This record gives sequence, structure tokens and C-alpha cells, in this order.
Amino acid sequence: MFSISTLEDVVRIPPSMFGASLKKAGVAILKEKYESMINAELGYIIMILDAKVDEMGKMIAGDGGTFHRVEFEALTFTPKLQEIVLGEIVDITDFGAFVRIGPTDALLHLSQVMDDYLQSDVKSGTIIAKQSNRTLKVGSTLRSRITAVSLGKAATMGKIGITCRQPFLGAEDWIAEEIKKSGKDGGEADKKEKKPVEVKK
Repeated sequence: MFSISTLEDVVRIPPSMFGASLKKAGVAILKEKYESMINAELGYIIMILDAKVDEMGKMIAGDGGTFHRVEFEALTFTPKLQEIVLGEIVDITDFGAFVRIGPTDALLHLSQVMDDYLQSDVKSGTIIAKQSNRTLKVGSTLRSRITAVSLGKAATMGKIGITCRQPFLGAEDWIAEEIKKSGKDGGEADKKEKKPVEVKK
């Protein structure tokens, strides 16, 4: 899920940036250091939003820059196990599809699409279900559940697995069909429950 996180760090302001305001210089340095980085606790750091840089800095012998403590806010995306996410298919492969969720891509393996025999057509960018004739293609919007998260230690590595093999998950038209079917069943059940009962006096 997306969230705004408050973090602290120490930034080095180089002499070349002494003409700029501390805030402007601090934000620029933080953007270069943190944006597009993956943190094991925070997940994907998307954007630096704001920063408060201490006016009093420190200098180190032999270094022309100044070091300042900084508190800053960052927009982050942290994938959580069992979280329901909405995404768009961006690539079809022999083994499934890659779905864009937030700032990254998650893997939807063929075995996690549906209970049907599936065939992946990489050239046309589609996945076809033999029995139900349902299809997925590049650009399709999916509702799925996160089943695996591995962010790793590397700054730009991360793996997310998702599934659509649960009720009310999958492509938008599949979900609409399930809701319609569920509504019909529910309506019939309601009618049965609401039958008038004769009360003998």
C-alpha cells in the first residue's frame, strides 16, 4: 500500500550547492540518494516530498562540504501479504504475466490465473482459457491478491507474486459476472426467506 513515511538522515552539502537554500539542496541530495530505492522495511521509495534541514551543520577536516541532520517525508509503496491490489498487465510470457502494481511489476504465474487449462500466446500478448474462453491481454486491468513478497537486500531488486484464483479476483468483466451470478443466487435465497408465514390465532 502507499504511505507517507518520515525518515531521518545526515546529508552532505557540497560547496557547489552553497548558493542554494539548505532545503533545496537537501531535497536534491535526498532525491538522488533515495528515489527508486528499495528498503526492506519501507518497500519502494517513490518520491521525496519535503525536508527540514538543520541550519547548524558540521565540517570535517579536509572536506569542503557541510554535514546537516535532515528530517524528510517520502512517498513509499509497501506490498503486504494478502493485500488486494489493482494492476494492469504490461507483459505476457510463456509462464504467465507481469502486472504493474504501484511502482513495480508483480508476477502472475499461469497456475495462479484460474482453474482452467491456459495457453499463453506471447506473440499476440494474450492468455487464453480453453474451457471458459476467458482471455487476458496486455492492457487488461486485474484485481489480485499478493501471495509472495521478497524485497531482498539489493537497492533495485524486488519480487512480488500475485494470484487471481480466489472469488471476486481477476479481470473486471470476470468479477462483474461473479457479482451478477452472486446477486441472482442471493435474490432467490432472499425470496425464500421472505415467504409469508401463517400465524394461527
